Amino acid sequence: MKTPLLHERFPAHQPDAPFFLHLPLGERPTPVGRLTGLADGTAEVWIKDESGFGDLWGGNKVRKLEWVIAEALGRRSPTILTFGALGTNHGLATARFARAHGLDVALALVDQPLDEHVRLQTERLEASGATIHRTRTKRRTRLLAPWLTLRHGRFVGRRFRPAYVLPTGGSSPIGMLGYVECGLEIGAQVDAGELPEPSHVVLPVGSGGTAAGIALGLRLAGLRTRVTGVVVNDQLPLDAEQITKMANKTARLLRRRTGDFRVEGLRPEDVTMTREWLGAGYGHPTPEGERIIRDSQSIGGPELEPVYTAKALAALRDLNARGGLGDGTVLYLHTYGPR
Repeated sequence: MKTPLLHERFPAHQPDAPFFLHLPLGERPTPVGRLTGLADGTAEVWIKDESGFGDLWGGNKVRKLEWVIAEALGRRSPTILTFGALGTNHGLATARFARAHGLDVALALVDQPLDEHVRLQTERLEASGATIHRTRTKRRTRLLAPWLTLRHGRFVGRRFRPAYVLPTGGSSPIGMLGYVECGLEIGAQVDAGELPEPSHVVLPVGSGGTAAGIALGLRLAGLRTRVTGVVVNDQLPLDAEQITKMANKTARLLRRRTGDFRVEGLRPEDVTMTREWLGAGYGHPTPEGERIIRDSQSIGGPELEPVYTAKALAALRDLNARGGLGDGTVLYLHTYGPR
């Protein structure tokens, strides 16, 4: 292993610690194994299952929160203010974990198509203890964000501390450290012989932070693996240029704070983003996604939901059947969160 895992380099929450703070929230490494019967084709498909990472919620959001919550605590912020749609997995994970560590949480939520998944998620959010603001549109959210930042601040001693502002999906340069770590973890599993070196990692892309972080982590691990992101959000500019720009922001943050972790800048041609399986837009199910949900249930495969994971695995199935992922090993990153 050329580069150590990030949590091994930086301390658990200590207010005077240098560089970065880390708050362990999940069990690592998450398991890898063969995935058969759902996306068979020219490449051999493996799965890295993130759904069990974290005891209060699973999926890709928790890795980001290990760094975000530690940073907010280090700043003595009273509240984390974050954003999403009505069925936000990120918002619920933030509410559960941040409140468990003494932070208040405020959520600014835009509308999305209502279905049973969203209705159930709304009930969970209302029960989480977070303060919910129904901002309804992206434009209104942008206009209200400065007011919400002050509204959810408070005096700590004699100093007023505004809310800690966390972008949609936890995809800040700090949050993306969680998936830099995941990329390094994949490298460690390849080194240990638990997984062949993948030619591709396929994952859903909602806010871009998971794809950007893992692309950087794989590069730091010395792997040649290419990230293939299945875009599920039509509200953000999630092309290859944007993903590499996000990854390089985190790379610069690592270098600036540590003087280490040097890697050549990622380029747009180093990743692939596809919108072919987006359907009508964010939160809208697709026939391919609904079909693979049923197929996975019938064989006892991974649990899928229609917004993120079903679209990503449906894309992998189609690409692999057409030979679009080569004939090596492909790793599906399973980011499912609900318990």
